[in-house]
Amino acid sequence: MRRPITGKQRSLRSVEWLNFFLADVQTGLGPFLAAYLASNAWNPGRVGYALTFGGLVGVAMQTPAGAVIDSTHRKRGLLATSLAVLIAGAFLLMGHLTSFRVYSAQLLIAGSGVFLGPTVAAITLGIAGAGSFDRQFGRNQAFNSAGNVFTALLVAYVSYKFGYRAIFAIAALFAIPAAISLFSVDATQIDYAQARGSVQKREVKAEGLSALLEDRVLLCFLAAAFLFHLANAAMLPQLGEMLSKDDPKAAAPFMSACVIVTQLVIALTAAWIGRRASANGRKPLLLLGFGVLPIRGVLYTLTHAAGALIAIQILDGVANAVFGIVSILVIKDRTQGTGRFNIAAGALATMVGIGAATSTTIGGLLIQRLGYKASFLGLAAIASLAFTLLWLAVPETLAAPTANSASIPEDLLTGLDVE
Repeated sequence: MRRPITGKQRSLRSVEWLNFFLADVQTGLGPFLAAYLASNAWNPGRVGYALTFGGLVGVAMQTPAGAVIDSTHRKRGLLATSLAVLIAGAFLLMGHLTSFRVYSAQLLIAGSGVFLGPTVAAITLGIAGAGSFDRQFGRNQAFNSAGNVFTALLVAYVSYKFGYRAIFAIAALFAIPAAISLFSVDATQIDYAQARGSVQKREVKAEGLSALLEDRVLLCFLAAAFLFHLANAAMLPQLGEMLSKDDPKAAAPFMSACVIVTQLVIALTAAWIGRRASANGRKPLLLLGFGVLPIRGVLYTLTHAAGALIAIQILDGVANAVFGIVSILVIKDRTQGTGRFNIAAGALATMVGIGAATSTTIGGLLIQRLGYKASFLGLAAIASLAFTLLWLAVPETLAAPTANSASIPEDLLTGLDVE
């Protein structure tokens, strides 16, 4: 007989839908901005500068944002404020696109966006606890990817029927159900010490950042994460660029198909990855996710057939599903009891951002000097280096997988599994 739903379960369901609707908002404001600016007569150089500015703002603010999230008890209020600032950026983009408006919008969108995912993760940890976090975070990511797929399809239709400007109105509208989901989370269910990785129920003083810098395993993992995204970030944009040279009209639908395939794989596997990481540990999954990336880079050099290239995106989905979920679990393992979960997660996001930003530069230089095949092979070589570093320098971070899995409170087990 199924047990009644508890207050914690209701709050966690609200967190899942919050992930879905936040994905709707952020997808509408992210990948389509370049096309929107180009359609308004911005040349590629101006578009690139605007996007780079937003990326630099995000990189600069990731780690400080983690410190703010660690320190505040008003996590729902922080999330609501960040969402409001994000929507203010969307409204700026709906007006006349002067440089001042675009850069101001990028400042608002990037500066607020760094708080959204980490704050949701902290709220999840505060409600579910360390024992249940693995499974619940996997479910969160499944809802997030489902939101990405839904929005990609909706935006494709809306932009075709009403133009790119309507995309930002859609993103703003999705802020309403996101806010409803947020305030459906019962604040009394959030253990704020637990939400930042402290083990005590009472308030404790968090260990200093210097303690994290002395963690060799954590530092090696951050370096591996940097190399992973140094290899990964440029692959899909380069593929679209290569194909658009031959058939510009087919490039946009092809890119949409690639993104949807990746997000579908994440949506379908995220909950399973969370359960598997809890039961069998982190490293086997991480080796799988890191290992498929160099294979993907090599496969891109072997065919130009659209169907085959889209199928290769399954590997992208596997890599990003594993990294997106298991990397946060590694951070949780290494910071448990320190009270520095969110600042360490911010440091991870910073390394990811720097790696991704540098990736396109390296890929572009390789293309310019040696061609597309050499660029893909060069990125694959970096991915192999990331895999080697992970394999040799990062041990299993979950000391007792079976004990951790068994420690999940029974009141949270009901409804957690996705069969």
